[in-house]
Amino acid sequence: MADRPGLGKRPSSDHKGVSPPQTKRRQQSTTTSKAVANFFTPASKKEPEKMSWRIVNSSLLIGRYNPSAASQSPKPFRSGRKIAVFDFDSTLIRSASGNRFGRDATDWKWWHDSVPGTLRSLHEDGYLVAVLSNQGGISLKGDPKTIKSDQKRLADFKGKVSVVLSQLDLPVSVYAATGRDQYRKPRVGMWQELLEDYDLEAAGAVDLESSFFVGDAGGREAVAGGVSKDHSCVDRDLAANVGIAFQTPEEHFLQEDSRPFVRDFDPTIFLHKGAVKSTSAVLSSFTKMSGVEIVLFCGSPGAGKSSFYWRHLEPLGYGRVNQDILKTRDKCLKTTAALVEEGTSVVVDNTNADIETRSHWTALAERLKVPIRCMLFTAPAKLCEHNDTVRALNLDPEINPEKRSILPKLAFTGFWSRYREPTLKEGFDDITKVDFEFEGSEEQKKLWGRFWV
Repeated sequence: MADRPGLGKRPSSDHKGVSPPQTKRRQQSTTTSKAVANFFTPASKKEPEKMSWRIVNSSLLIGRYNPSAASQSPKPFRSGRKIAVFDFDSTLIRSASGNRFGRDATDWKWWHDSVPGTLRSLHEDGYLVAVLSNQGGISLKGDPKTIKSDQKRLADFKGKVSVVLSQLDLPVSVYAATGRDQYRKPRVGMWQELLEDYDLEAAGAVDLESSFFVGDAGGREAVAGGVSKDHSCVDRDLAANVGIAFQTPEEHFLQEDSRPFVRDFDPTIFLHKGAVKSTSAVLSSFTKMSGVEIVLFCGSPGAGKSSFYWRHLEPLGYGRVNQDILKTRDKCLKTTAALVEEGTSVVVDNTNADIETRSHWTALAERLKVPIRCMLFTAPAKLCEHNDTVRALNLDPEINPEKRSILPKLAFTGFWSRYREPTLKEGFDDITKVDFEFEGSEEQKKLWGRFWV
């Protein structure tokens, strides 16, 4: 039998061009042995996720980081719990890109190198460390029109928080207010949720004297040399509402001296000194001038117009027309005419900001041959926004009898852009200025005296 190449003998020179079959190259797996082991581990024996998330009332996002057991050894506390609360952006972290806000989950760095060590020291000293942050750019509502961008912003925020807290490896909870409701700073909703989560609601459960809040929104004024003013004062105001000390990041982490700060509106000053009163026209009573008349209100939303009507004019038998209820000016005009013709005086409870709008009412009074008076409510913009927020976010029927919801910022800016002060030349029989004066119980006064905007 002839010898066959490949069966124990070297092939002849005639087969030098034939290569042996190629061996398959081994692919490098990206799956780690730990991941494989974890996959086959029963769920009951798997290590729990360190970061957990939940949503409260469709607007408050809460994340809690649960570190390894080795990191959970703070100094025990014997009386009230000390709490160290921080804002997130521009306080614990800043963008690595230099932008005001990070572009995605990876665009961040510590606000200062000392931040992680400072937080660890606080934890070891027995402080409960938490984050309270306004995150208006995030939506939890699930709007179909913006769902993709909303999901990305939410994922970026949660991813960033998870990485930041993983580096700290401390038991920290993060509260993110995404709406314009009771959770948004300077309102105390997030703080109250924090106390509830840690069973600290009872009187004396928190050592308020030792607790503090650190944030960049401190109302600081600009400083020559390129240091800009703070975008708001909500962090300082939240601390005041809660009753704890406040520091800026520069003061807390770098031990810098404090800078001067200002508040656009301070309700405590208003209550104690009447500092926002523009005139002496605080009207404690109202006198009817003639048998049947039209009283036209003029003033910003939140200036106290409706409250003034219910307290002073409704008891005198005045009817009320309001465009928020009747929806159109034409319906308001027709309703007013009908009431006047049956012998009832009428209050027109709308903003009536400009001359053109008011002219419809002076013309109606002239046609009906009745006097028309103007009551000008003088409350400034910030006071009006404060009143609107207190009204909308509280269920007290004396504060919000008509159950009104919070108004958008545009409602206030729109009024002031159109506003022209009324004059007698427009056809009014008289014009009476009315400054806002708080009226209510001591409990309502305490509630109104907090910072709300």
